[in-house]
Amino acid sequence: MHAMQYELTLPADYDMGVVRDRVARVGHLLDDWEGLGCKAYLIRERGERGSSVNQYAPFYLWNTVDGMNSFLWGGGFQGLADDFGRPSVRQWTGLAHEAGGGSLARYAVRRRQPVPEGARLAEVARDTVREAGRLAAQDGAVLAAAGVDTSRWELVHFSLWEHDTPEADGDVYEVLHLSAPGRHRLPLGRRW
Repeated sequence: MHAMQYELTLPADYDMGVVRDRVARVGHLLDDWEGLGCKAYLIRERGERGSSVNQYAPFYLWNTVDGMNSFLWGGGFQGLADDFGRPSVRQWTGLAHEAGGGSLARYAVRRRQPVPEGARLAEVARDTVREAGRLAAQDGAVLAAAGVDTSRWELVHFSLWEHDTPEADGDVYEVLHLSAPGRHRLPLGRRW
């Protein structure tokens, strides 16, 4: 499993209806993308749920690197780059994925944190896997995943929720659409 996200931070007075309309128009295009576990089309709006910015920030869980590369290099990503410019794309190697009991993803939480200097890596990984399991067990959780970017030694925790009061710390996003053609194929548990 591989996690991926890009963030488009938009002007404070940006009409987020433009992003909502765009997702309503093109969101279905990834509903059957080969190699995609799921893509959550995420937005944050300034002044809502603690956000200081307007932002479009889709988050992906990929089953295959081939699917991810096909999206980035084979045309899927080009439409976004044409409309908004080419943002930096963050990637994390998957450490854990757990399914929750919820079914309809309406909100998401993403938390990034550094791996502490001098920390025992096996302990950090164990705690990260345990946190994914804890999040997935919460009422209203749809899924929880975690990954690591070893070029920055940064962890990412990502979770999807049915309700607007998720039991997780981090940036809260609204989910405009969820493309999940391979969600059932995302491996569960720790990823090593």
